Amino acid sequence: MTTEQTGAGPLGADEQKISFDRYASAELALPDTRPEALHELMSEFNRFMMVYRFGMAEMSTKVSILAEELSHRAAGNPIEHVSTRLKTPASLTAKAQRVGCPLTFDALRDRIRDIAGIRIVCSFTSDVYTVAGMLTRQPDVTLVETKDYIAAPKPNGYRSLHLIVEIPVFMSERVISVPVEVQLRTVAMDFWASLEHKIYYKHGQDIPAPLRAELMATADDAARLDARMERLHQQIHGPRQ
Repeated sequence: MTTEQTGAGPLGADEQKISFDRYASAELALPDTRPEALHELMSEFNRFMMVYRFGMAEMSTKVSILAEELSHRAAGNPIEHVSTRLKTPASLTAKAQRVGCPLTFDALRDRIRDIAGIRIVCSFTSDVYTVAGMLTRQPDVTLVETKDYIAAPKPNGYRSLHLIVEIPVFMSERVISVPVEVQLRTVAMDFWASLEHKIYYKHGQDIPAPLRAELMATADDAARLDARMERLHQQIHGPRQ
């Protein structure tokens, strides 16, 4: 599951001046624990996140419609399952610090592209590109950026297709173009990524070289399994239409 500018038109002056520093520091250090201060901070952050939640819901609806339509085709539904996520204050703060983004809402809108995300797990590698094409060809979905970690895996072996798309969200008084990250991967890629994340979460970045090499080897194994299963599927059913 992502962000760039979310407004087709300018946001309100009060909203543009909101600083994220107060919310981040409140969550991490709680310098002011008065109920009214915490309530104000939560309200500010919730207003900021609202449009991303709406954009994620719009994309999720599109994927659900597409999956149901494809399930009635003879070739079957290539989408195995879908999940969504919004960054938490802690993860958003960590991402901003990693990329050197100031902790203000304006800067976060412009520079953090994966605040809202949706992950689509497909049956086969070819399905990843087929589903991505179906989504990005829709007239109200604008493709902003593509990172193909299937064609060019990350150094640790990670494979997935990442898209940044923009989708319009119709509010009461304006239309907002909301960026959403769409991750598409196979079941094998998703299995590997999930377990690799758990290993790194437990050990941090201090992982011995032999274990890193083993993780790379398992990523290659997963890729070979994907290729083999796709060949078997095509031998039995022919290529997907």
